[in-house]
Amino acid sequence: MNRDVVGYLLGLVIFIIGIPFIMYLASGSPNLAEIGLMKWILLIVLAVVGIGLSVWSIVYMKNVGGGNPFDAFNHEVAPRTNSLMTDGPYGICRNPMLLGVFIYHIGVLIAIFSIGALLVFIIEVLIMNVQVKKEEQRLKKDFGRDYEEYVRNSNRFFPKIR
Repeated sequence: MNRDVVGYLLGLVIFIIGIPFIMYLASGSPNLAEIGLMKWILLIVLAVVGIGLSVWSIVYMKNVGGGNPFDAFNHEVAPRTNSLMTDGPYGICRNPMLLGVFIYHIGVLIAIFSIGALLVFIIEVLIMNVQVKKEEQRLKKDFGRDYEEYVRNSNRFFPKIR
């Protein structure tokens, strides 16, 4: 199977399906029919915005960066980018794919709110922060001063107020 496809499938399974399912299980598998209409609407809006941002970032990374997003703890699952991206979705923050995932997962958290789901989300953020720090070391090595300048002018996960 093409390594590009493997990376995309892993992202889908882990971030779009897996973590929300783990949040659901950690919430005690609540009855989804009991979630109020406003929570469903908020979940749908945040899912569309978050997944949309992530997909835009993936497409941009493939077309402009010449690579793929899935690089797990210094293990190349799909070909890495070969150029530094600082505009498009990467002008918003350095990790717009993860920002999109976090937006989506916040929607899930709101819809099925529980301490268990909140703990899953916190653990996810902590793990992804460790992963991103490792990735940043590689990007600094690959892109040097250009990457250092990008770091000075952008935030890791959240848009920088200018």
